Amino acid sequence: MSVIDDPAQFNEEELYVNLRASMGLPLFLKCEGFNFAGSIKMKAATEMVNAAERDGLLRPGSVLIESSSGNLGVALSVIAAHRGYRFLCVTDVRCNAPTIRLMRALGSQVHVVREPTAHGGLLGARLAYVRALCASDDRYVWLDQHSNAGNWRAHYRTTAPAIARRFPRLDVLFVGAGTTGTLMGCARWFWQWRRPVRIVAVDSVGSVTFGGPAGPRRIPGLGAGVRPPLLDTSYIDDVVHVEESDAVQVCRRLASRGFLFGGSTGTVISGAGQWLARHGRRGLTSVAIAPDLGERYLDTVYREDWPPADVPRPERGPEREQAMAHIG
Repeated sequence: MSVIDDPAQFNEEELYVNLRASMGLPLFLKCEGFNFAGSIKMKAATEMVNAAERDGLLRPGSVLIESSSGNLGVALSVIAAHRGYRFLCVTDVRCNAPTIRLMRALGSQVHVVREPTAHGGLLGARLAYVRALCASDDRYVWLDQHSNAGNWRAHYRTTAPAIARRFPRLDVLFVGAGTTGTLMGCARWFWQWRRPVRIVAVDSVGSVTFGGPAGPRRIPGLGAGVRPPLLDTSYIDDVVHVEESDAVQVCRRLASRGFLFGGSTGTVISGAGQWLARHGRRGLTSVAIAPDLGERYLDTVYREDWPPADVPRPERGPEREQAMAHIG
């Protein structure tokens, strides 16, 4: 039993769900939502704030500011509340309402960007707003998760070695691509230690991260309207793009079995299912990372009339049909 005095000191690192029984997939899901921020972003937030304190960037009177689709904003809200900093989260209209209420309950300010830029979308608009505020007032300290090396170092130090300890014969690791901090930290660790692990990035259709065309996305967390500066594709073996309708279907299927996960997790599992349908073989050991849990998605992913009927549903090709049939 743990006894702590700082919310950042607790994170359940060793919990995995075997998805063979519930989803018919030869896949272990690493659950990262069991900490006081409710997501994997607690690791990156802690790493980046600690580094800013060590480097003297955070001082009395400083105001933390960050662009976030939600989970990092919550993690920074937790840390800021405990350490006595003011925090402004710049998010956009895709951020779940419960997430915004949670950040405000923790004492943070939240600014919601509603209009996208012509090139960069809502993320580009968020970043432009942050830059403008920082230029106008030197009290603001921008950690910039999109280019901060502490983002990927957190997972190099913790997530990847934890997976390697539990699965010393790991063959494939599936990681969602948002800022790509988790992806790059894990990929770098397995490359550095010469582990023969295939790294598969999972992205959302409509994201420009891996060079695809920009398109509408409604599930926050994965995908980007601006290519992440942290991304180095030389560490990535494969990329799978997932339609949001498939991610929603996976989330609801898991919920029917008692596992309530977030939209990013549904995306990663759907992508893993597509990849395994094409490349899986008997005896393959595969792990996917689940960034968060599902309570914050009750008004979106788990609502029967979501997404709205006026949003076009994509046609499925044979590979997607095969993968989704395999998942159930």
